[in-house]
Amino acid sequence: MIRAAIVGLGWWGRNLADSVQASTAIRFTTAHTRTQATVAGYCAERGLRWVGDLETILRDPTIDAVVFATPHSTHADQIARAAAAGKHVFVEKPFALSVREAEASLAAAERAGIVLGVGFNRRFHPSMALLKTAVRDRLGTIATISAEQTALHGLALTEDAWRAQATESPGGAMTAIGVHLIDGMIDLNGPIREVFAQVSRRAATLADDTTDILLRFANGASGHVFCSTAATPNYRMAVYGTGGFAEILGHPMATYRLIPAVAGEHRATGKPEVTETPGFNMLTAELEAFAAAIEAARPFPTPLSEILHGVEVFEAILRSANTGRPQQIPLPP
Repeated sequence: MIRAAIVGLGWWGRNLADSVQASTAIRFTTAHTRTQATVAGYCAERGLRWVGDLETILRDPTIDAVVFATPHSTHADQIARAAAAGKHVFVEKPFALSVREAEASLAAAERAGIVLGVGFNRRFHPSMALLKTAVRDRLGTIATISAEQTALHGLALTEDAWRAQATESPGGAMTAIGVHLIDGMIDLNGPIREVFAQVSRRAATLADDTTDILLRFANGASGHVFCSTAATPNYRMAVYGTGGFAEILGHPMATYRLIPAVAGEHRATGKPEVTETPGFNMLTAELEAFAAAIEAARPFPTPLSEILHGVEVFEAILRSANTGRPQQIPLPP
């Protein structure tokens, strides 16, 4: 059993803590937030010991790992401090807001020999595994991937919310949603070599809320990302190939559908193959995978090279949105 501390108990931090309440692989024993009063009741209900600073956690020999659900700009410093203390680290996405920060965090983790995990929970859903298998084995040459994710929380942001600050959430919906879609595309189809992005404010009052991105993969396939924090909630990841079409539908990712092409028929398709996976908890899956990596002294399942490439793509998207021009991305060696 991995004993963990959680830093940051906002709505997402609580989701993470709640997801492993019944786990036999990992449990939270300790919590740290800036203000105790806001979480006192929650900590009492969940049996969490609240402490007043991160250093108390880092000095505690009974804590194996630290999970950070904190403002994006704090990740690099927190990772460095936890790694130096020998604590394994799981950090929410986005991993970093710049390539420089990402490289520093990866170096800190490597020096310390810790397990470093990043919260791209959608990689762990069975529907994504099915889609990845289809890309590899059934869809033929991939023509394009279309990814969409939307939510309405951008409409509810208040002036004092850190997610409303441009320094914490640049690129419209990128930090809240878009990085998930980019990560999924990298997982499915490899490195991205070029992006062209547009950011707009359609309905939110405090922050840009909508982002559109055209992209080109290293293998030549095209892609499109649409994400918004001011549109009716939805999720879709769709892949079009010469051998078929496959997609994941809905925020819970419960529905996977594949429609094969019919050989020799330029307009015909086969019978849809539908797989439903209701009730799968992606947060439980990612945190238990983190615990398993610690126990087995092996890397977290999501390759850190892909995490770094995702930050490179993110940085290029911001440059494109600011300049109005396509941006090239250095491909991984």
